[in-house]
Amino acid sequence: MPIQTTFKDEGSAPVKIWTTDIEASALQQLHNMATLPFIHKHIAVMPDVHWGMVSTVGSVIPTIRAIVPASVGVDIGCGMVAHKLNITPEQLPDSLAGVRSALEQAIPHGRTDEGGANDRGAWGDKAPQTVVDEWVRLNSDPRWLAVLEDQPKILRRQDQGPRQLGTLGTGNHFVELCLDKEGGVWLMLHSGSRGLGNRIGTYFIEQAKKGMEIWHIKLPDPDLAYLPEQSPLFGVYWKALSWAQDYAMTNRTIMMERAKGALSEALGLPVVTTEHAVNCHHNYVAVENHFGQNVYVTRKGAVRAREGDMGIIPGSMGRRSFIVRGKGNAESFSSCSHGAGRRMSRAAARKQFTVADLEAQTAGVECRKDADVIDEIPDAYKDIQTVMDNQSDLVDIVAELRQIVCVKG
Repeated sequence: MPIQTTFKDEGSAPVKIWTTDIEASALQQLHNMATLPFIHKHIAVMPDVHWGMVSTVGSVIPTIRAIVPASVGVDIGCGMVAHKLNITPEQLPDSLAGVRSALEQAIPHGRTDEGGANDRGAWGDKAPQTVVDEWVRLNSDPRWLAVLEDQPKILRRQDQGPRQLGTLGTGNHFVELCLDKEGGVWLMLHSGSRGLGNRIGTYFIEQAKKGMEIWHIKLPDPDLAYLPEQSPLFGVYWKALSWAQDYAMTNRTIMMERAKGALSEALGLPVVTTEHAVNCHHNYVAVENHFGQNVYVTRKGAVRAREGDMGIIPGSMGRRSFIVRGKGNAESFSSCSHGAGRRMSRAAARKQFTVADLEAQTAGVECRKDADVIDEIPDAYKDIQTVMDNQSDLVDIVAELRQIVCVKG
């Protein structure tokens, strides 16, 4: 469907929205964002839009010579990876509990302690050699070394980077085994740059706010604080941002390889990727050309969907997900949604639903069904089919998946 809602305040950039299902708090965030003087053309809002802690989730924000760190957020480079595998549903066991256990053993998941050393959510002192090697590469990257030299406070806890690389985290991050309609088997996972990305994002959000105070710039929301290109910190932030996005991509790649290895051991046969391998960010910034000008495009909960781009749009635990191909819609800045989008907060979901509700809504899926994951219950999210219908002008569906195993932190 084409754009369904458009608004423009006097003196602000237009906002174009691919849904009518948007709460007042998210609309207010978008009104505030549109007042920034460096928005390029308009803000595009995807059909999974909802209010976010510091910026509207599901927004695509093109800017000229400035970036709003809070719009990127603290889960820098968060995204998805999906691989189609060489196995068939018939090769899977009747009980998938062992498969889930194998995935949980292969990939640390859940919360970590302050040092990032919790045995459940991080590697501790026993990281695999692949993780160690990748951390050595990332830790010696010239961008990262330049950031640490300029802003050494970013790395308060020296051990978090290597301990969390190749780990899942918590919240809506997951590993899933899925089936498509044609009998294909897929591995799919969702994670980002973990604690280091959080620290980078938090640090530069605060630095941007301090800059607004120094320059006496008044904003409708403090989280709109920005770093202009001419500021001393902009170049440092760009290095940190691009490095964290690479960390996130590497994080997903490591976990995917470990997940395939775990499946191979659990099934007693080699599990490899056959086709449709996708690894895409949905919380990030890129330099792109739109409407004849090079701009910074911040996608906060949105996937790049240029013509031919492959993307992943997950539903929720126990609901369908989609592999898609972009159509390159110019009005969306070649973007699409990053998922179904929440329709209620985590706190509201915990108040409204019970473990029995969770069990009913995840019937047929081998996953956790306890009180600690009630906030991820499928009904806390928007209807994925409606979201997909609302972006038929943004993407084509390549594969429709349904989860049979889900690992959450």
